[in-house]
Amino acid sequence: MKLLRRDRRRVETDPGEVALHARDVRFDWTDTPLHWMPAEPVASHLINALNLLLPEGERMFCAAYAEALPSVRDAKLREAMLGFIGQEAMHAATHDRVLREVLAAGGIDPEPYVRQAEYLFRKTLGPGGADGVARGQHLVERLAVIACLEHFFAYLGDWVLNADLEKFDADPRVADLFRWHGAEEVEHRHVAHDVAVYFEAGYVRRAAVMTIVFPIFLVLVARGTKYLVHRDPRLPDHGYPRLLTHIVGAMWRGALPGAPSLVRSALSTFLPGYDPESVGSTAQAVAYLATSPAAQATAS
Repeated sequence: MKLLRRDRRRVETDPGEVALHARDVRFDWTDTPLHWMPAEPVASHLINALNLLLPEGERMFCAAYAEALPSVRDAKLREAMLGFIGQEAMHAATHDRVLREVLAAGGIDPEPYVRQAEYLFRKTLGPGGADGVARGQHLVERLAVIACLEHFFAYLGDWVLNADLEKFDADPRVADLFRWHGAEEVEHRHVAHDVAVYFEAGYVRRAAVMTIVFPIFLVLVARGTKYLVHRDPRLPDHGYPRLLTHIVGAMWRGALPGAPSLVRSALSTFLPGYDPESVGSTAQAVAYLATSPAAQATAS
């Protein structure tokens, strides 16, 4: 297992610009354990909580980009946005299957929490009802929010590509799900930032949005984790203080990304000249995508 980890971390030759495209993947969730890291049930649920948020969030991303595309005259950026939309749509569809098959098989009904995610991303962050300038500004705000979230997804993608999940006996299918997804987040990490800049979401606006989005993102993940733990018939219903203790312990053991590195990553977006290319390695992402078991399954 350690050899596999070293292979994933190996520095590859920079492939340069990569044309983005959606990859067909195939996952078999038969008998996938709810606690996919058996000794880390709370950490398993915290990462599972992303399955509650990601599908609706990524559909919002696709809808906002579809709305923005007619205003984009830069052919290169249009191509990147279309590739981004294809990848995000595939992510949403794949995580939907996890909700239906893995969580349901584990005795958890995800619908009450999913309805909250739907309200957030369809109503609060959906298309504005106004016309003209107000609608345009609402679109720019949504694009700035997407840029902030995509920074965190790239950070998490880089983390999961380098995390030694195998030492926690992680189910290989779930590990591959998040590594495939994370690798594509690293691969297209520049797109959301470039789109926000193109639509003139300047430094001050992006910094203000990050100040709001970062704590909300943490709260949503914490709420999702609490919901899953509460609904899990095999776990005691931890209150938030005890849940936080479990989360901090999992961070210390390496089953979750560490809080200091997450905060540093968020703060890096406030630096003048911030460049999302500094988050992760395209070479590493592309190398993993070339060998992902889920991607290989569709080629066989």
